[in-house]
Amino acid sequence: MAGRIEARLKELGIELPTPGAPAAAYVPWRLSGKQVWIAGQIPQWNGERRFVGKVGGTYTVEEGYQAARLCALNLLAHLKVAAGGDLDRVSHALKLVGFVNCPPDFGDQPKVINGASELIVQVFGEAGHHARSAVGSVSLPLGVAVEVEGVFELL
Repeated sequence: MAGRIEARLKELGIELPTPGAPAAAYVPWRLSGKQVWIAGQIPQWNGERRFVGKVGGTYTVEEGYQAARLCALNLLAHLKVAAGGDLDRVSHALKLVGFVNCPPDFGDQPKVINGASELIVQVFGEAGHHARSAVGSVSLPLGVAVEVEGVFELL
């Protein structure tokens, strides 16, 4: 049934941002066979950077969770473009990799990246369950608190 994922987004009260342009020499996504590899997305809304700083410093774990969720919304915006505008073509989320800008002694990266993981599962249900890495970093591009990249499979 066409529009199933769009209906799910509406039911969840989720609006997707406008997909952002790359900030350097790369493409936002690449299709390889049935897989879509989406470049790391930062917490921005329609080009406005948010959550600039460190989780465990500037931001709490809960705020980092929200930053990761915003990164996942940007992943979905690019995924929708890669899927020809139809998120119903997504058969599985395969893997997310999340980077958390944090102090060296911070250990709650998994709790932060849950913001992205849980959103993907809310949107896609069983097909949203994925493998994942959550990594701490001493800095991230443009000083943002979180960056998330993803790999998805299309029908």
